[in-house]
Amino acid sequence: MTEISSSKFDASRAGEYAEQSRIALAGYDACHELSACMLSAALGAGSAARVLVVGAGGTAGEIIAAARLEPLWSFVAVDPSPPMLELARGFLGQSGVADRVETVLGAVADLDSEPSFDAAIMIGVLHHLPGDAAKQDILEQIAKRLRPGAPMVMAGNYRAYASQPLLLAAWAARWRMKGADADEVQAKMGKILQGAEPPVSEDAVIALLTGAGFEAPLRFFASLFWGAWLARHAG
Repeated sequence: MTEISSSKFDASRAGEYAEQSRIALAGYDACHELSACMLSAALGAGSAARVLVVGAGGTAGEIIAAARLEPLWSFVAVDPSPPMLELARGFLGQSGVADRVETVLGAVADLDSEPSFDAAIMIGVLHHLPGDAAKQDILEQIAKRLRPGAPMVMAGNYRAYASQPLLLAAWAARWRMKGADADEVQAKMGKILQGAEPPVSEDAVIALLTGAGFEAPLRFFASLFWGAWLARHAG
């Protein structure tokens, strides 16, 4: 699988993710809401669309926001982690939009390779993939399944964490602000630094996207190390 290993997000991590995602990312809801707004603006308000959602497990916030904004959209949500996908199904059911979402346990590469999607969303995935080759591959797999000109929203951390000590300290302060003690903060920062390999710069993000067949992206959201972009499939 090109997506995050299913073992990285087991049952305990899935529950933690649902509880703490809004602490880890200041502006979590705003990012998901603006992602929906950007896709709506790119496709046209009130349009019908079939949307691919990659790494959809967890809170399903990107799907819920988009589904509520655009009632004619349907979604195919793919994730390799059973606990994370099950968590997402629960949130989708609670939100009343589950009937418009097909959930798939697996990778993008497991889906039909025909260009049958009008748009795509991938939030919080790229920085978990090890090395540029895996990052490039997942973007190419998405591009292969998008119609020409289709927009994609991609969001995640960029910049090497150690290269920005001020942002890293601010991230630690964010946890303190939400009530974490010194030991908890140290544990959280250790987990953040363990294994994640974000693109080293925004230029690196742009190079990955254009190399996979997308036009140069437009960044529309930022929060510490986090960024969100909209790019169109150039095919």
